[in-house]
Parts: sequence; structure tokens; C-alpha cells
Amino acid sequence: MTVKYTPLKDHDTPIKVLFTGYLCTVGIGYFFALMQILFTHGMADGKFGLSVDDIVYSYYGNRSGTVMENQLNGAMKANASAQERFDIIEWVRNGADEDDYKDDGIEKIIEERCVMCHNEAASGLPNFKDFKQLKALTAEDKGATFASLTRVSHIHLFGISFIFMFVGLIFSFAETTTTQYKCIAIGMPYAFLIADILSWWLTKIHPMFAWLVIFAGMGMGISFMFMWVTSILEMWLYKPVFVNGIGTRYLQWRDSEDASSVDKLWLFAKSLAAQAKPAAAYLSDLWLAHAWPLVKGLFKK
Repeated sequence: MTVKYTPLKDHDTPIKVLFTGYLCTVGIGYFFALMQILFTHGMADGKFGLSVDDIVYSYYGNRSGTVMENQLNGAMKANASAQERFDIIEWVRNGADEDDYKDDGIEKIIEERCVMCHNEAASGLPNFKDFKQLKALTAEDKGATFASLTRVSHIHLFGISFIFMFVGLIFSFAETTTTQYKCIAIGMPYAFLIADILSWWLTKIHPMFAWLVIFAGMGMGISFMFMWVTSILEMWLYKPVFVNGIGTRYLQWRDSEDASSVDKLWLFAKSLAAQAKPAAAYLSDLWLAHAWPLVKGLFKK
């Protein structure tokens, strides 16, 4: 079959440099995004490393305590000494009175430890110079608010979809991957992105959906790495990897008659999906009859 596009390895060097610069930049950005998750959501339970509890506390909340207390024992733990955190928590548990805020020295601690980030210039963060905004954080921790989820959701949907559009565009020039698998790899990030955003809202309603947050995030990461690595290898290391290296075995398998088994597997998956339609209809009826009224009741609460 005639190739209707210029493969990555055959592009002019300036185009390769352009593609590589973009891929390396977004790759570094993806790495720092993961680090940011570890240092924010990953510290929600007070321990470094992302866990299901971290996801639950971030979106559903840790309803055994207040927002201020949970943050001081979690993500903000390293920003104040043990004694300072104890004094703030004690003030919160005693009612967070405005007079005690000044008399007990809590205002001084907040000014020294918190206001550098929590001020009127910080976008998306409460302003601790305004006592009313600080007071609001002494209430029960119910996780992310619907307002904050709305703001973060639209930012992620717009921003990340643009990233994957250009990564997918570069990857579409790959020649070592069949059109079928290209379509799957390019479409996967968008499906997992929507699932990821949806899982935040579902976890806000019920903590059991925290697993979906992790699953969707892993799906995005795997598809990103597959397209990134394939594109870089084809542009700069095609001959060492796919002609003289380990990639030759993959190409031989792809072009052999055994590759038809993959097509059979694909046809089987499609037939299985067709058979799943009655089951999906049954589940939809169950959702409308039982689960949806429960969800509406939770929203009302």
C-alpha cells in the first residue's frame, strides 16, 4: 500500500528539531506535573506518595477533621514547625475566635508561614489576609468544592487536549505502528482525560470512585509515553532500533502472516462489544431506576 504521508525518519532535519523540541518540552512538563501531584495530592494523608486515601481526601474530603487541620497534617505539614501547627490546630478546635486569633499569636504564625502564598495576588488560593476566608477553612473538610472542580476541569480539558493534539499529530507520521493502533493510541488520551475529569466529580460524591482517578491517570500516562518514545525513536534512531536493533523483530512479526491473529482479536473484541449492548441497556435501566435517584439525593444534600 502506498504511504500517503512522509514518515518521521524522512522529514527534513529542521522539522525533526521542531518536533523533538516540542516533545522534549511537554515531556519535561509532564514530569513536573507528576511531581506537583506528589507534593500536593500525594501529601493529603501526611505521607509522601500517592495513595487512594490521598485521592479521597483531596476530592471527597477527610470528614473527621477541619480543612485547616487536615492541610497542616498533610500537604502543608512541611511549611510550619510542629509547635506552630499545634497552636493553629488548637485555636481551630477552640472555635477559631477572631480575638484569640490575635491574642494567641496565630496571626503572627499565619503572616510568617502562610501569607507568602495565600494572599490577594495568588490565583485560586484563599487569601489569608482576609479573616473571613481563613475562617472558612476551619469548617469540616469536605474536599474540593464544586466551584473549584468547575474551574480546574475546564482548564485541564482545554490545556491537556491541546498537548495531546500536537503529540498525536507528530505520532501520526510514525510508520512502525499500524493505522489501527495509531487510532487507538491517539484516541486513548482523550478518552482517559474525560474519564479523569469525570472521576473527580464522582469521587466528590462518593469515595469509591477514587480508583477511577488513578486508573484514568495511568491510561493517559501510558498513551503519552508510547507516542512520545515511538516518535523520538523513529526520528533519530530508526536504523539502530528498527533496522539493526530489537525493533526488527517487531517489524517482522507485524509483516508476517501471524499478524492476522491480531486482526482476529480485534474482530473478536468488536463482536464482544456488539453482544454487550443488551447488557449495557440493562445496566442503563438499573441506573435510571435506582442509582440516579440516589445521586440526585446526594446533590440535594
